[in-house]
Amino acid sequence: MKLPLPKRTRIVTAVAAIGFIALLIAGPFASSERDECLFALALIIASALLIAFASRRPAFALAVPSVVFGGLLVAGAIKFKYLTTPLLAPDLVYFLNRDLLDVAHHYPSIMVALVAGAVLIPGSLILVWWLDRPRLFANQRPAQRRALQIIGAIAAIALLIAVDSPRGPFSSVFDKGMWAMMNDRNYIVDFFASFWQTQIVIPKPGAGAEKGVVWTQSPTDNPPACAKRGCATTRFASAQVHPDIVSILEESTFDPSMLKDCTIAALCKVKMFQADGRTRAHGLATMHVWGGGTWTSEFALLTGLDHLSFGEAGLYAPYNLAPRVTYTLPRVLHAAGYRVIAIYPMTGDFINARNAYKDYGFDKFYDGQDYGLSWESPDSDLVQVFDRIYAQEKKTIGKQPLFVMMLTLREHGPHMDPYKTMPPPFDKPLFPGRWKPKDLDDWLNLNLANYLYRLSGSDAAITHIEKTLLDSGRPALLFHFGDHQPSFEGAIRALQKIVPPSVPDSNFITYFMLKTNYKPARSGYSYPALDISFAGSLILDIAGVPKDIFFQANALMRERCQGRYLDCPNKPLLGSYDNYVFDTLHAVHE
Repeated sequence: MKLPLPKRTRIVTAVAAIGFIALLIAGPFASSERDECLFALALIIASALLIAFASRRPAFALAVPSVVFGGLLVAGAIKFKYLTTPLLAPDLVYFLNRDLLDVAHHYPSIMVALVAGAVLIPGSLILVWWLDRPRLFANQRPAQRRALQIIGAIAAIALLIAVDSPRGPFSSVFDKGMWAMMNDRNYIVDFFASFWQTQIVIPKPGAGAEKGVVWTQSPTDNPPACAKRGCATTRFASAQVHPDIVSILEESTFDPSMLKDCTIAALCKVKMFQADGRTRAHGLATMHVWGGGTWTSEFALLTGLDHLSFGEAGLYAPYNLAPRVTYTLPRVLHAAGYRVIAIYPMTGDFINARNAYKDYGFDKFYDGQDYGLSWESPDSDLVQVFDRIYAQEKKTIGKQPLFVMMLTLREHGPHMDPYKTMPPPFDKPLFPGRWKPKDLDDWLNLNLANYLYRLSGSDAAITHIEKTLLDSGRPALLFHFGDHQPSFEGAIRALQKIVPPSVPDSNFITYFMLKTNYKPARSGYSYPALDISFAGSLILDIAGVPKDIFFQANALMRERCQGRYLDCPNKPLLGSYDNYVFDTLHAVHE
């Protein structure tokens, strides 16, 4: 005789069924792509079957995928809203640490979601388990029931493996790549497909490459630092052989005059982007990310490589590429007698920074936390730290040249501080009525006001460092650049940007500026847009530091393709360069 289910069991089963249906509507059925819809649907159903066979609790089998997949949906949506990328599987490997709490501290919705998830997910599943009861196969004998459970569970596991396999029935889902996933909103699909995007792929020799291209330079192509008699002045008479070099990564920074609608000259024409008599090269810079991924811009500057060359896992360069790089800018500078240091605005544990910088070849890593720096620290605080460390280092090393890599942080998003927290003229909408609908107009005005206000602090900081460095009485070179455009939570894409026709995507454009207090041996470093991967060889050329075989090739490619790298229209030339770099020089080892 079949006994009626207790009322509490019927209620929890109904609630679990409603949650499961809601998951299907918000997840798979919300996708406009048929294959992606079926992929997510198959994952959810296979998971429910596995739990059902393993637990024999039907309500629990519906609740587990509802809570877990639903949690992924919520986490992906929140991360995309505030950090412009969805939750991906590698995040659990690389970013599930105390840095996540630091990020969440600045985004209240993320903190609320973390706390709620930590409490509600296990709590709700424990409650459902307690309220439900094992009732599947209840009429079978124990031996038959166990056999059915084992066979069913094995079948469900096999189905999950087949579904989430790049070579399985949904192979097309895995072909869109990590960057497409990072800009996508199909959160369940992106998370599970990204499990297979963690393998570094070192480029193999390609067919169609131009033959006979020489990628080495003669000694005269490694110019001295100064033009003839350029350094033979009184103030440089007892100076070091090579100039001090300071490279500043300006967080989320681009020249606002690039925006068609940024028409207030006093705010949009900023001094730090303007050339003067000390400028040796400047202009637009091509980045390999937008809205985030600062560490990939660090990687490109310091190694001369593009993380996109190494497959989808290249996005996590400080973890998986930094230990494998053979040639780096710091190592070249070491060979020329430099001391190489980094000034980091956050803790060195953030994105594996301290270990990565050691792999790149730095002598000293100054942790911003040790100097009281934090996420909110204005650039003026960072300047004080720079002054202190620079003076201390020069006092210690004397005439030995110094290379400083420094990062700013204040321009990082979110750019949504209320108007009342900013001084005039940033305390009100600066460009009212420019964009439609009104919600977009209000949002862009708030973000632009925040951006321009913080940029004024960056401008003051750069002006100070420029004066400190270039008026020091020692030969010196200052290089600063924007690591990527800010996101404005995705809204920056609505802003029309003025870029040359040769630029394939204006969202990946920022700026670079290089100044010296001496006249270089060569001039004429001008490009429609300079790929950040070529900035290292440009610095070496203008500093007059002899380049190793990798940076000789890097400099030749820079000039032969007018500052373009992976988007170089001369594909046979690009193929020849990549073959030389990866197959001959083994720039990245296994």
